[in-house]
Parts: sequence; structure tokens; C-alpha cells
Amino acid sequence: MNNLKLILAVLFAAIGVIGFFYFDQSVLVVRILSILIGLVLAAVTVKFTVQGQVFYVFCGESSQEIKKVVWPSRKEALQTAGVVFAFVIAMALFLWMVDAALMSLLKILMDRDI
Repeated sequence: MNNLKLILAVLFAAIGVIGFFYFDQSVLVVRILSILIGLVLAAVTVKFTVQGQVFYVFCGESSQEIKKVVWPSRKEALQTAGVVFAFVIAMALFLWMVDAALMSLLKILMDRDI
């Protein structure tokens, strides 16, 4: 029965996408509603499967874990962004100098007659 529900959910999603192309001469709102209705029907069908219930529990636990995250303050975020920006500039200058040195060395070696 569980597999039948999953197949039905895939069928609902596919019908929504097919409806999008079937109503190609209709208003864009109708076409988008076709996809949304198909996806909502698929989501409701999946909710009543074992995998859907496990996913629902996982989403609930994930939202609880997100609430535990300690986000950096504005000052910390700006300081970190400044350090990253300075490092990128320093690396760009270093790589530019290495590139210029290698190009100069290559020109010297290519101009040398053997």
C-alpha cells in the first residue's frame, strides 16, 4: 500500500508538469497553478506514507536544531568578511606577482638563442 501511495504521488507531480505543457496557450497563472496543484497533491499523498512521516519528523527536528544555532553579531560578521576580503586581495596580488615573474622568466628563456 505504501508503494502505491508513492507511485500515486509521483503520478500527481507528473500530471502537474504535463498540465503545464498542456495549457501552453493559457495564461501563465493557470500553467503555474497546474504545477502547484500537482505538487501539493503529491506532498499530501507522500505525507501519509512511512517515508513521508519520517521526513515530517525530520523537518520538525531540524527546525528545533536551527533554533539552537548561535548566529554571529553584526560586528563579528563584518570583521570576518573584512578578513576574508583582505586575504583575497593579498592572494590576488601574490598570484599576480608570481604570474608576472614566470612570464618574465619565460620571455628571457624564449629570446635566448641556443
